[in-house]
Amino acid sequence: MTSLVVYSSQTGNTRKLAEVVYASLPGMKEMAPIDEAPRPEGYDLVAVGFWLQAGKPDPKATAYLQRVHNVPLLLFATHGAASGSDHARNAMASAADLAPTADVVGTFSCPGEVNPKMLEKIKAKTPPPPWIADADAAVGHPDAEDLARLADVINTLNLH
Repeated sequence: MTSLVVYSSQTGNTRKLAEVVYASLPGMKEMAPIDEAPRPEGYDLVAVGFWLQAGKPDPKATAYLQRVHNVPLLLFATHGAASGSDHARNAMASAADLAPTADVVGTFSCPGEVNPKMLEKIKAKTPPPPWIADADAAVGHPDAEDLARLADVINTLNLH
């Protein structure tokens, strides 16, 4: 099995998840930041990680996901919203819709600490986005528990 792990990260949160994905996958694998990512063709699994912008994958991840066709796809993300929130679920659905011919084999998302400068700008918006109430609880995430849950998710996918 040959896997590709691609991630888009502004603050390092999604990179932390990408490192766990990479370490947890069996077989031959490659990992690359999205700006250096190879084309997704020819891999047995493609894992794409992203941060959220306006409730969807960030623009670079959006463009990459649109290039993923006919391959098992693992999606992972960090966000300022609470785990399991509508915001997080809708973002994962949006990501899957960007790669309609891919077979989404798993998803994982967790809170990630939002850049404080960005957070101040977002809090000033009228009205503020609904996830902003969860942003303070995202401080310190992803933490060790988040990373362990991600490893568990990958292990349950039975990719061996």
